[in-house]
Amino acid sequence: MTSTADVGNTVDHVPPPSRERTAWAALRPLVLRLHFYAGVLIAPFLLVAACTGLMYAASYQIEQVVYQHELTAPAGRTSLPLSAQVAAARAAHPQGTATAVRPGAEPGQTTRVLINQPGLAESTQLAVFVDPSTGQVRGTLESYGSSGALPVRAWISTLHRQLHLGEPGRIYSELAASWLWVVALGGLVLWVARRRRNRRHLIVPDRAAGGLRRTLSWHGSIGLWAVLGLLFLSATGLTWSKYAGANVDELRAALDWTTPSIDVSGGDHAAHTATAGHHAGGADVGVDRVAQAAAAKGLSGPLEITWPAKAGAPYLVKEIDKTAPTRLDQVAVDATSGQVSAELCFADYSLAAKLARWGIDGHMGLLFGLANQILLALLAVGLITLIVLGYRMWWRRRPTRGFGKPYPRGGWRNVSWALLAPLALLAVAVGVFLPLMGISLAAFLVVDVLLGLRARLGSQT
Repeated sequence: MTSTADVGNTVDHVPPPSRERTAWAALRPLVLRLHFYAGVLIAPFLLVAACTGLMYAASYQIEQVVYQHELTAPAGRTSLPLSAQVAAARAAHPQGTATAVRPGAEPGQTTRVLINQPGLAESTQLAVFVDPSTGQVRGTLESYGSSGALPVRAWISTLHRQLHLGEPGRIYSELAASWLWVVALGGLVLWVARRRRNRRHLIVPDRAAGGLRRTLSWHGSIGLWAVLGLLFLSATGLTWSKYAGANVDELRAALDWTTPSIDVSGGDHAAHTATAGHHAGGADVGVDRVAQAAAAKGLSGPLEITWPAKAGAPYLVKEIDKTAPTRLDQVAVDATSGQVSAELCFADYSLAAKLARWGIDGHMGLLFGLANQILLALLAVGLITLIVLGYRMWWRRRPTRGFGKPYPRGGWRNVSWALLAPLALLAVAVGVFLPLMGISLAAFLVVDVLLGLRARLGSQT
């Protein structure tokens, strides 16, 4: 929430402190100054993130429309064996190596065979779409990442993450995610603590107000409704960031919050195979047998079956239904015996690992499917509206020169050291954990000091 309605005081001093001043009365000027600078200078990054995020929320539906021919096929009475469908995909692209297959989960859906082929971008494979009933290849598209994003969604996703600028472009999204929670919480505190005659106008706009008061009322009410979602997007968005994301990964590892996985490197499974009387060079049981073994353990579609990475390693079968937050079980199936050699149930994940999985899927619009995507779209529209209203307030109160005066400086002098010192230490700690936020906050302070010196020199001439 980028409110500037309390900003623009033309007197650059702070009234003398009184005994009646509360801690909030002393802190309020600091919060206002921080909210002002973040609102004016960081909001452009947030606006870009919100607009591209809105596009991404719609990308799932766009993908279904654009690639309807590849993703769907006439539902037949019978389906070919999975091995025959994979063979059809391999025949269409003999120069590649099949790495995984995603059988059609429902009648009318095609089977997706993933193929590694030289010359593709990092984390990209060919997705060959096969009609389960006829074995006809209905099309081939590039597929990106574990989510299986097809070209349109992958392009929008890259735009949202780094504006198609490569690694340097990730700075914009990390800066936006680092500051979003600060702006949202600061705006929430300012809005809730604001004196009002009608408490109803805390949650609904005051339509009777006019001018700046009306704009502020809409800005504050919308921000109040959106704040939890904005905090969620900020926290989960940082997990993909370059610098803060590395710190998040280290913290999760230190607290043992990492997501568990089945070891498919081949070491333990090769030993298991030898004990069972098989060897690494034994005949491969094939993908049909592997699918049957997974089904016997209760795994159901949508599934992804991944081929062994090397001799002695098992097949990995995973549930990939991220719209249902508990259908993410996986098993390892021995390639020569067809027996399940390891099993990992989502129910056995730690609470932290479950929350991390749900948080990432929710940010990506996968959790609960269309409902999740609609919620993301509403949050994006809400954030865009907040930024536009914030800039409208700033524009109406702007001076003839510069970008406008924030709340009078020197407010920190009225804050007791018992409160100011912990806040300063907290700011340093957050700045270290979120480096881009720390650097930009230091830049704000430098700009603020320079503006203060400029004002002081101007008053002396």
